[in-house]
Amino acid sequence: MAQLKAVSPPCSSINLAHLGPKTGSWLYNNKVSWPRKVHSLQQFGSSASELHGHSFVSNNRNVTQVCDKKVIQAVLSSDKEVEVSSAKNGGLRGKLNKVVLAYSGGLDTSVIVPWLRENYGCEVVCFTADVGQGIGELEGLEEKAKASGACQLVAMVDVAKEVGADAVSHGCTGKEMIRHVRFELTFFALNPELNVVAPWREWDIQGREDAIEYAKKHNVPVPVTKKSIYSRDRNLWHLSHEGDILEDPANEPKKDMYMMSVDPEDAPDKPELVEIGIVKGLPVSVNGKQLPPASLLAQLNEIGGKHGIGRIDMVENRLVGMKSRGVYETPGGTILFAAARELESLTLDRETIQIKDSLALKYAELVYAGRWFDPLRESMDAFMEKITETTTGSVTLKLYKGSVSVTGRKSPNSLYRKDISSFESGQIYDQADAAGFIKLYGLPMRVKAMLEKGI
Repeated sequence: MAQLKAVSPPCSSINLAHLGPKTGSWLYNNKVSWPRKVHSLQQFGSSASELHGHSFVSNNRNVTQVCDKKVIQAVLSSDKEVEVSSAKNGGLRGKLNKVVLAYSGGLDTSVIVPWLRENYGCEVVCFTADVGQGIGELEGLEEKAKASGACQLVAMVDVAKEVGADAVSHGCTGKEMIRHVRFELTFFALNPELNVVAPWREWDIQGREDAIEYAKKHNVPVPVTKKSIYSRDRNLWHLSHEGDILEDPANEPKKDMYMMSVDPEDAPDKPELVEIGIVKGLPVSVNGKQLPPASLLAQLNEIGGKHGIGRIDMVENRLVGMKSRGVYETPGGTILFAAARELESLTLDRETIQIKDSLALKYAELVYAGRWFDPLRESMDAFMEKITETTTGSVTLKLYKGSVSVTGRKSPNSLYRKDISSFESGQIYDQADAAGFIKLYGLPMRVKAMLEKGI
């Protein structure tokens, strides 16, 4: 277990170091420092979702934390010695110096640690990012990584350079081609010189049961059993479930499978109203309270989850064409989508909405296929930012037993005008003008009919 040795007056700390892309924190010579105080592990939970890709680092050497100008040296020791196989001669498949592994602590990545050491004779640095998956999935990762044989738990392509790694690795399975693409296109974009090791494309393990047996053989602690083999991925936006009985699309998901939302049948009998404030297309408040984006989404996940909002059971098409069934929970995302869509109905004209919808499909396609660093995606971002400049206002939604319905929307930039839209007479819209418009609008149909009738 990790131990802390104070070399100066202590400040609140934990045994996992905290790196954020905006803090200027880096790992140098097996040490890490950062300029702001970490009060407790709770900071890495939903209340700290102001984080944008934060990560953790630990190793069996020294970690330095700068905290209010005071330094604590963490001397980390492991109950299990890390033994790197044949550093000079390499492993069964070749020799690599050091590999940075995208590490979740789940079954696949847990067994990849000893497999990399055995097959490539390398040190393994485990990378974990806080993407809003929650404190439960982050807790204990240091111990898991070291128990599996890792030498460090660390931020990815940048850290690969800092720790002197010559390769990176991920735990995507053979049939998850889209995940291979996402990881590796990102690697190519950020550092095309790195080698990539994808164990599922190399090893003899055929499935999760084989992986469990391999883990047992190498004394690797894993969080699943043969009786419960769901593949789950969680982040701030959603939780996905695959595998087990879901592999038959005819099977109804079990009630106890869901983790973010209650069964709509068990949700409160009284509906709840929630008001979402939006400025220039971006959500900024819930029920009048200003919140940073990630904290806002975390709160909506909690509110929506208790009403059974955002459950989606769907059969999808993977990148290579095969069908895949997945069940998703995205309470906050469902609420935000409904709110944004309704506000845009006030602030955007018909043609703009149509173009936006068509580009949204392409945007989703690019991101899904791992092309985040594509120039087209960046250009589309600029377009979306421009057309949503007037999308400011608020939307009130009613949440009730799995459903989201709109009860009201308002905006200072609304294109809706009662004096035009009213069924009562108005000065701007003259109903007599409709006759000429209809004749012109229907001209192509009249010409076609005249041709058919020989007129």
